[in-house]
Order: sequence, then structure tokens, then C-alpha cells
Amino acid sequence: MDKILLMLQLQADLNEATNGADWTSGITKNDKVINWKRCIYMECAEMIDSFTWKHWKNIDQEADWDNLQIEVVDVWHFIMSLAIENYVQTRRGHIDDLAQNISELESFAKIDRKNTLFASQAEVIEKIESIMLDTLSHGELNLEKMISDFFDLVVMSGLDLESLYKLYVGKNILNQFRQDNGYKDGSYIKIWGSEEDNVVMKRVLEENSSVSPSELYKELTKLYLALNKR
Repeated sequence: MDKILLMLQLQADLNEATNGADWTSGITKNDKVINWKRCIYMECAEMIDSFTWKHWKNIDQEADWDNLQIEVVDVWHFIMSLAIENYVQTRRGHIDDLAQNISELESFAKIDRKNTLFASQAEVIEKIESIMLDTLSHGELNLEKMISDFFDLVVMSGLDLESLYKLYVGKNILNQFRQDNGYKDGSYIKIWGSEEDNVVMKRVLEENSSVSPSELYKELTKLYLALNKR
């Protein structure tokens, strides 16, 4: 439960810094409507592009499993945000209540043990589309089903709670870095040399498994400044 609670707290802090203290109302500090469901299904669509699903293009290209894992973490940002917003708006409780309820889900046990195996491309895409359907339904949000579907996807993507947590903290720091370096006004450079910043962040984590969040931020700053000096 501790890692779930910490990720929820980090996400709430990031949302407040980015969208304002009243972000759970569904409106940002700049009066923009927040639609977490749309964020989820649009990110899911990007996730599917990690695979060679097109029957007319690049049919022999290998699936990009590294990118899939990053996209899984991106979706987790939005699912947690939707869950926190839902708990506030329906008065179900606070972040610690949400963390407790998530940890009690039967599906949580699946990610709370070591996993490095990938499911087949077809199985993963089917699960991604199931999550998309969870968000596109016009009925009452079944938050527990969505989170359970997501935990299935975590396992199918070769991740577990530990690796999900590590990647999430890395992406959370990267998102903070983006916001601090012009992401909203469009001045931020997302491609660092020939690689996307997600890839650079993941490599820094892989090269130093004990790197702290503050150290990761400093390393990203150093690499980004070196890029802009070229």
C-alpha cells in the first residue's frame, strides 16, 4: 500500500502545481476543463502504436515494449488523477482511503509480486481497448473495474508494483522538469538529440537504480542544458 499511497500523493501534488489547488473540481487555474477520461483513452491510443497493428505498414517491425511500458505509466498518471477527483467529488474519502481501497482489490495481488514476462501483442491490445471502453461508457464510472483492468495491463506489459513505482517516480520528475522548462508555452524541447526525453529518463534510471528524485532532476537538467548549448 505504501507505494500506491506515495504515487497518489505525488500525482496530487503534480496536479496542484500544474492545474491549481481546485483541480479536483474539473477546472484548471486557467479555466480550462479537465477531462481525465479523455486523457486516458487518448493515451491508450498512443499505447497501441507501440505495436505493429497496421496490416498495411511496417508489418515486420518489432513491437516497442520499452515505449509500451512508458505509456502504461502515462496512463497511470491519468487513472490516479481520475480516481482522486472521483473520491473528492463523490465524497468517498481522501487519498489514504483511496490507497487502502486499491490495495484491497483482488487484482492488486497480481502486481505485488515480481514479473518480467510480456503477454502477446493481441492480448495486450485487447486489454488496452478494454480500458478505453471503461472511459467511453456514458454510465456511472466503475473505478474499481478500470483499476483492475489497468493492473492486468501492468502485468501483461512485463511490469510489477516495484517497476511501476520506479518508472512512475521517474516520469513524475520528468513531468515536473517539463513544466519548469516551458512545456505549457510550447518552448520545451521534447526530442533530446535523436531521442525522446522519456527514453533519456528511462536510461538514467536503468544506469543508476538508486538515483533519488532530486538527483534525477539534476541529471535531467544537466543533459538538457548540454543539449541547448549545441
